[in-house]
Amino acid sequence: MSAASLRDSVIDMLREWPAPDPSQDSLRHAVLAFVLAREDACLRECEPGHITASTVVLDDSGTRVLLTLHPRLGRWVQLGGHCEPGDEDILAAAQREATEESGIGGLRFEPKLVALHVHPVTCSLGVPTRHLDMQFVAHAPTGARIVVSDESVDLGWWPADDLPPDTDHALAYLVSCASRRESP
Repeated sequence: MSAASLRDSVIDMLREWPAPDPSQDSLRHAVLAFVLAREDACLRECEPGHITASTVVLDDSGTRVLLTLHPRLGRWVQLGGHCEPGDEDILAAAQREATEESGIGGLRFEPKLVALHVHPVTCSLGVPTRHLDMQFVAHAPTGARIVVSDESVDLGWWPADDLPPDTDHALAYLVSCASRRESP
């Protein structure tokens, strides 16, 4: 797939998404305006900012969340990362990242966006930029085994209601939204 079709999937999803609250709706409008204005919005080379895809993975009971100890941030976060040229659409980017980073096959993804988050970061470009993160939820199969990849220091299951002490508000919000949804 092309960067254009990936971008089209982002535009469609943002236009159709019923944001869960006014703050998320405001963010939806801002991210949509950015993507509409930038042909390269889904490419990591887009210096002003770029779309990323992340996933909060819930265990089969829906009570625990899989987090990765991020090597650059030094704290526990959801799985995710940059879109790649081969990603069919934004959900495929989230699926690829979650599968690569968790080692879990058979993740069941909910096709709808759960939340948005925008954060400043210095990523692979080496310059300050912003990640415009589109966030999804997936459910791990019973007995799922995690495998730490080279993109993580560690992986771990955390109770959804007792996240790590240094958890930022955005991750807590994402887990809260994901925990309220029904398993597919």
